[in-house]
Amino acid sequence: MTSESRQLGDLATQLVTESRRSSATDTLFKYNDPLVRMIIREQRGLEELVNASLRDTEEIDPSQVSPSAIIHQTAIARNKRCLLAYHHHRISFLKDLFWAKGGALSHILSNEEIRANLSPHEVDFLRSYNSLVVEFRSDFTDELDITASVSQPPKDIHALVRVVRDCGVIQTELGTIDFQKGQRFMVRKADVEHLITQGYLEEIQS
Repeated sequence: MTSESRQLGDLATQLVTESRRSSATDTLFKYNDPLVRMIIREQRGLEELVNASLRDTEEIDPSQVSPSAIIHQTAIARNKRCLLAYHHHRISFLKDLFWAKGGALSHILSNEEIRANLSPHEVDFLRSYNSLVVEFRSDFTDELDITASVSQPPKDIHALVRVVRDCGVIQTELGTIDFQKGQRFMVRKADVEHLITQGYLEEIQS
């Protein structure tokens, strides 16, 4: 669709439609930087039109507001709401993903498919969010693991796990354990919940 035939708000509508598709499929699509930039350029053009209308009206009757200025200002406000809704949806998706992965930022960012769909600002957000979570949990990490699942609480304190992928030496309640692929360990589940979520360990159901 050309700029001549496109109506005000069409670009923003495309952005909202993309967010709806993302919610419906539970998929984070690639950040639509070209479309976001086009909307921002449209915003600047609309602001110029509003300012021009206000200047023209002031010369004739300062007490009146031009109908065109009202229309363009309404379009500006709608574009802003759509931009905010789009980015709010993506940030909420990333937060949910962060907790679903047990707060394992490296696991998320090492996933090439996920990383390719993120903007640089979203990567920065995840890193800052992770830093806040780490700082918050540091005061009570021995008593509570806030990254553990609350929808599926453990039935037992301890769990038998099998190492699916080497994950190195981990500090647990029983001391340091070198988790090497193929080995089995009986450990406190809270100590390895994040490793199970990340796919390094597999819980063996009795």
